[in-house]
Amino acid sequence: MSMARPAGEREIIARIRRAAGNSDDLVVGIGDDCAVYRTYPGRVSLITTDTMVEGVHFDLAWHPPLELGRKAAAVNISDIAAMGGLPRFALLSLAVSPATGSQWLDAFMAGFQAVLAEHDVVLIGGDTVQSGHESVFSITLIGEMAEGELVTRKGAQAGDVVLVSGFLGEAAAGLALCRLGQGQDIAWQSLVAAHLDPVPQVALGRVLAASGMVNAMQDLSDGLATDLAHICAESGVGAVVAAEKIPLSPALCRAAETCDHSALDWALSGGEDYHLLFTAGEQQVVPLCNLVREKTGRELFVVGYIVADGGVFLEEAGRRREISYRGYEHFR
Repeated sequence: MSMARPAGEREIIARIRRAAGNSDDLVVGIGDDCAVYRTYPGRVSLITTDTMVEGVHFDLAWHPPLELGRKAAAVNISDIAAMGGLPRFALLSLAVSPATGSQWLDAFMAGFQAVLAEHDVVLIGGDTVQSGHESVFSITLIGEMAEGELVTRKGAQAGDVVLVSGFLGEAAAGLALCRLGQGQDIAWQSLVAAHLDPVPQVALGRVLAASGMVNAMQDLSDGLATDLAHICAESGVGAVVAAEKIPLSPALCRAAETCDHSALDWALSGGEDYHLLFTAGEQQVVPLCNLVREKTGRELFVVGYIVADGGVFLEEAGRRREISYRGYEHFR
């Protein structure tokens, strides 16, 4: 009997999406950073869940428990930020390996609670079990916001400009350096921190959503190539990214030489940057950049533009090639 080819992550999600139900109160279902439902007129709740598996999402050989707890909270809060929401409550389920001691767990929880406190999020429940082998953490975040300010992956329009909120590829570089045993080198501190202890962009997401100038948005978890492809697929458009406009830090470029790897490849497909990726009309770019600079002191980076035809393409040295979904994907 022949064996069917294992389904990819996007195919699995598509199957689940087709089987999902609907509700009059459901504003956004499967296919975005959060599910969104109406709580009362003018207000919506956002809910997201994420799972971290030892050996897949983290390696205990170099990821200390305190920073791992911080990252577990941060990457879920980032989903709320990706829609412009305000995170409020968290649930945490732990499947802990027998090798994990009480001191390790205390440090993990200290990091987890510290990030929740930074964003005024309250832990309200969860579950604890013993794992037979690797540790697994599953986190659910609940947020809220005004329905009129909600920004989803849908809404990008041909002619929009594509922007990102920070240097790309740093988390992937940090991971590569950890794998090479250079995670303790002070020269790579910023890159390793980007991998071990990412920062969710809640305040920036709130400013962008409230501005009314952003058409589509999500966080950068799987790399620019894949995450922009998600926005394009949900919006029914395509995109062109200019290689020379992608923001690469000096530290990233030095690490690329050390690791004999392409800095641009890390930026396009590395993932786990947790900056915000969004689109806005061309006329809105200058006022939006000025607003963000005034409210947060942050700079935004224009990396491309939206086109009518589907697919994500990279323009480099006068050539154009498709890069859709070239970032991280489970089951690949």
